[in-house]
Amino acid sequence: MNVAVCADVGSTYTKAAVVDLDGGALLAAASAPTTVGTDVLHGLDAAVTAATAALGVADVPWYVCSSAGGGLRLAVVGYEPLVTAQAGRRVGLSAGANVVHVAAGRLGAAELAALRAARPDVVLLVGGTDGGDAETLTHNATRLARARWRVPVVLAGNADVRDDLHALLAAAKVPVTVADNVLPRIGVLAPGSARAAIREVFLRHVIGGKRLSRGPRFARLVRAATPDAVLTGVEVLADALGGDLAVVDVGGATTDVYSVLTPDERDSGPGREVTGTLWRARTVEGDLGMRWSAPGVVRAAAEERLLAPAEQDNLAAAAAARAADPGFLPADDTDRAVDARIAALAATVALRRHARGAATGERAGRDLRDVRLLVGSGGVLRHAAPADAAGVLGAVLADHAGGWPLPRPARPVVHDDNVLAAGGLLAADHPAAARALLRHHLDR
Repeated sequence: MNVAVCADVGSTYTKAAVVDLDGGALLAAASAPTTVGTDVLHGLDAAVTAATAALGVADVPWYVCSSAGGGLRLAVVGYEPLVTAQAGRRVGLSAGANVVHVAAGRLGAAELAALRAARPDVVLLVGGTDGGDAETLTHNATRLARARWRVPVVLAGNADVRDDLHALLAAAKVPVTVADNVLPRIGVLAPGSARAAIREVFLRHVIGGKRLSRGPRFARLVRAATPDAVLTGVEVLADALGGDLAVVDVGGATTDVYSVLTPDERDSGPGREVTGTLWRARTVEGDLGMRWSAPGVVRAAAEERLLAPAEQDNLAAAAAARAADPGFLPADDTDRAVDARIAALAATVALRRHARGAATGERAGRDLRDVRLLVGSGGVLRHAAPADAAGVLGAVLADHAGGWPLPRPARPVVHDDNVLAAGGLLAADHPAAARALLRHHLDR
């Protein structure tokens, strides 16, 4: 059998899938608790064994992504808060990172202390368009070199000084990787090179550095951060559909939104967005989740006027109980109904923020009117009754008061087999299988 194993090592569960590389069929799937407390390979091996046992396959290639241990923590250091720093933040999110700190302007002692306090795994150092300002980028690179900075740096700023600054940082023994400028000129956002460099640094430095496993095998297996793999899967699906697409992933601690829009030259350039438009984007809402962040959902929904006072009080008590017990499992229909309501509110608020552009710094927001497919993801939807899952996505598509244009032709579907990450992992080596897998499961 021409098959591959695709596995996602999450913070709580490790999910494995066996994919037929000839036709893109999902042959088997299984999950096991992620064993962060001992060695993540224990949970990974258990999930893969469970998925492959019934098929009788062995010695097949593994494609693994990971968000265990908190995923990829990224800090952005830029020239100006509304231009290059914001551009760097958007690129970091598209690379699957959790952007934990954004600094703009010249780094001083206080700014350097704040950068250290954020404990990033990687620093994205940007600044200046090509041929534009070079002083701030040069100052910040010099400051990191003199500070004996040891966290990996991706240098993706003004091309005119890139080689000199790379030499400066390397001479100071700063782990540095060079990428093309994320903002080569005003109105043009170019994420591809920096996204690839961040992925390379994640694989080379971060995975092994998190001490998730005792030996080198896990670091050799991992090919991407999970959000990076998922966004790649979303891109593959959107290209196969030939239209706009949005995904809302409701997790225990965060709600992530991914969207792929058809490029429109009228929506780019200095007249529209000085930092350009990121047509394939991801945002992370750290205050919206089903367990750890459930109280944040209630607060945000109240601020958005999605809750009546009486419901707000009742839901706040239920959310507090879930935050106090992240392992909470619904015991009856009442619990399941509350989970569905929290999920609907989290998805609605997250889509509102994504579309308004608040999370990405896009003043004009993201135009989701032509989204053809709205994919709902996350354990709360995968394990919900079909009517409850449909109700969550229905609430998003019926949100007429959100201040953003609703998708007109969107069709809702629940992502129930974890195939987005699998499709993203297979995209480079087996593009036809990745497209077939995603279309079969999500373009029904």
